[in-house]
Amino acid sequence: MTSQPLRDGPSERSRAHPGDVSRRVAQRREQLGLSREEVAARAGMTSSYVRYVEEQCHHTIGTNALLRLAGALRTTASHLLGGDAEHVPGEEAVGPPVMEEMRPEECWNRLSGQDVGRIALTTGGGHPAVVPVNYAVVDGTIIYRTAADAPPSLAKGNEVAFEVDQLDACLSAGWSVLVLGAAERVVDPEDSRVLEAHPGPWSGGEDDLWIRIVPSRISGSLIRSV
Repeated sequence: MTSQPLRDGPSERSRAHPGDVSRRVAQRREQLGLSREEVAARAGMTSSYVRYVEEQCHHTIGTNALLRLAGALRTTASHLLGGDAEHVPGEEAVGPPVMEEMRPEECWNRLSGQDVGRIALTTGGGHPAVVPVNYAVVDGTIIYRTAADAPPSLAKGNEVAFEVDQLDACLSAGWSVLVLGAAERVVDPEDSRVLEAHPGPWSGGEDDLWIRIVPSRISGSLIRSV
């Protein structure tokens, strides 16, 4: 199906609220003539989540989910966030964003509420790389599963950085958490049985290498407009 150009006229754009991700996702889907099920299949998510975004999610959305929806809808994350919307006349101007440091317990709460993060590591050739993984928080550590020859496996035995964030560029709001620590292979059979209840990699397959990141430092920043 050929992507159709956006046809928002001046009256539509003047009514747009920068944070109204729901309206823009639903509008773009309808422009392409797609069902929620079709968008969900393209984005690799459930149709119930697409429905949630269109009907209830009016403020922020995870960066990863936003990018997947944008790709499925043949548009950009910036458009879905309202980055091309005009300022609504009469709206109160938003001041410059401020950054606040989060306490460790708040950082852990944020980490526990997400399931996709990024690991900064060094490849076999000595080059830096950042790779995404889906993860879980278990007993104050970060755990994930991968294949023995996949890039995330290179973390084991090394000090790594692990980051999770949720940002809304249009609203100048969001947060970011950074974990520094040693990555180790999980070798205890009892530990492995416990970890089986947690999510595996998106790629599926026989990915039976479990890696645990034991934090030595955790820090986080909260960004909000004033």
